[in-house]
Amino acid sequence: MFGLKFARRATIAMTGMLLLASCVSQEKYDALQSRYDLLNQTMTSEVNSKQMHIERLQHAIKVTVNDDLLFPSGDWQMPTAAQQTMAKMIPILAPMQQTKIMVNGYTDDVPIGPGLMRQGVTSNLELSQRRADNVMQFLISQGVSPGLVSAQGLGDAAPVAPNGTPEGRAQNRRVELTLAGSGN
Repeated sequence: MFGLKFARRATIAMTGMLLLASCVSQEKYDALQSRYDLLNQTMTSEVNSKQMHIERLQHAIKVTVNDDLLFPSGDWQMPTAAQQTMAKMIPILAPMQQTKIMVNGYTDDVPIGPGLMRQGVTSNLELSQRRADNVMQFLISQGVSPGLVSAQGLGDAAPVAPNGTPEGRAQNRRVELTLAGSGN
């Protein structure tokens, strides 16, 4: 008899914990979905002009920004217009300062030219890292918690289009910001 009562109580407790866990997951999902919708509304002109793509993942949002929107050719410093574009996204990306933002930089497979070499950039991997770092530092300068943002350059390692055409290379030169989950 004692074993049966214990088993029932354990089952009830487990059911309650599962229900509670599913509510939290639904809350996080809804919060992330709300940010996704707001990002799409806020960045309409960039999305419509194909300079930005916003994708809803299962537990994250990925914002892909075409390189030409953020950086002049052969550079890793964001001009004022790019900073203004990024600044529009920051209140949506990190409103509660609990969400991790991963910044990944990518390049095409065209070798680094002499201009960048003179500036100390010797590889596409290094250029992509500098660009990702620049975006990360800008996010931090705008109030995003330094402990919640990371940057990684991946060079030409993950092309999204063939590098054989100017259009394909342009698609591969990008920065991706991934908003992982919705915080606590």
